[in-house]
Amino acid sequence: MRRPTARAYAASAAALAALLTLVPAAQADSTDLTAAATTVIEKVPYAMDSSNQAAWWTPAATYKGWGQYTYFAFNEPGATAATHRPAIARRDPDGVWSRLPLLDKSGQQAEFADDNGHNQPSVARDGSGRLHVFASMHANPWRYFRTEAPGGDVTDHAAELPDQGVGITYPIVTTAPNGDLYLAARVGAGADQRPGKLYRWDNAAAQWSVVATFAGALNRSVYPDDLTVDAAGRVHLLYEWAKAPATGFRHQLSYLRYDPATGAFTDSAGAAATTPVTPATSDVIQDLTAGEEWSIDNAYTGPAVQSAKLTLDGSTPKVAYRYRSADSGGDFRVYYASPSGGDWARQTVYAGGPTTAALGITWDEADAGRVYYVTGSGTDRVFAATAAGSTWTSQSAAPGVSADRLAVRRDSDGNDVLYLPDTAHGSLYYGRR
Repeated sequence: MRRPTARAYAASAAALAALLTLVPAAQADSTDLTAAATTVIEKVPYAMDSSNQAAWWTPAATYKGWGQYTYFAFNEPGATAATHRPAIARRDPDGVWSRLPLLDKSGQQAEFADDNGHNQPSVARDGSGRLHVFASMHANPWRYFRTEAPGGDVTDHAAELPDQGVGITYPIVTTAPNGDLYLAARVGAGADQRPGKLYRWDNAAAQWSVVATFAGALNRSVYPDDLTVDAAGRVHLLYEWAKAPATGFRHQLSYLRYDPATGAFTDSAGAAATTPVTPATSDVIQDLTAGEEWSIDNAYTGPAVQSAKLTLDGSTPKVAYRYRSADSGGDFRVYYASPSGGDWARQTVYAGGPTTAALGITWDEADAGRVYYVTGSGTDRVFAATAAGSTWTSQSAAPGVSADRLAVRRDSDGNDVLYLPDTAHGSLYYGRR
């Protein structure tokens, strides 16, 4: 193992904020000329495959032991240009990196075909220190790897999951305060519908089970975006709907909450929800707007949702998402939403040009919300936006790094840990701010 040299940057000023709300129409942009918070950036010392890019994934996890540990699941280059090999890059509290390959049943590093936007890994650490990785599934049977104990090999445990032999897509995973895990995924490959299911890893029993099919409807497919668990153990889910069987453009971004203590599902106002919810019964954050159509045409140019992420202020959900409206000039703008008066209040975070399907959002009592997004071009492409009232101001979050994808996890010390792939140069970066 070797210790890469950390590079600390002070972010440059940015004039990328927008004082926009989805309703009413857009107003003028704002400019902030102050220096951004210092960001520590390190290049992960392992080659990254260009297929390591997605919007829905949860590829980063953190853990506080004698210091902060970080785990990055990522795709390494495979034997050919069309393949990849999943692995975990672990950063110890002293800054030393180590590599944990995902091993198949033969003991060799697992290798899969590239499939951008689908075959990317998600990772979580349970309360006993076991690492869990879900990798490379696009309507495939489970591809699931975990350790038996802290520090062990990451090996194939796919046979332990329920729903054997069923096609799985978009697995996202998170750790609950009690050490359990929750996993959401789209299940099935039917032409008429593809529902979303929620699973639980019981850490004490070391066993997976099905919680529920949380969303599903005829002629619709579910696209999981994010999930997190609050201090009381309630699971918060974020997902989109699309016309079945599949499409790159989705609609009706929605929210749902599950309480394992009661087995009940509710909306953001606490009203009971019967699962599986449908588009008609979901707690919809971003509803259809003028000109929006349900289409499976991947050349569709109308209004649509594409990517969203979730955080919590206590038990209150806060959401960042990208939406292309009829008046956005074809750009996906970045929005922020939170519950308000039984509905969702929305603000425009960024409307200064094209963005990439990559978002992050974090929250703390002192700094309130921070929305991360990636612009379609530029030297610095990863930005963090913060708000004063309805005024959002953006600053570079990774100065000097040409990352074009993004994931964010907030560690227990209150730092935002940034997962920053630069797919053009085959590099993965670690950031902390």
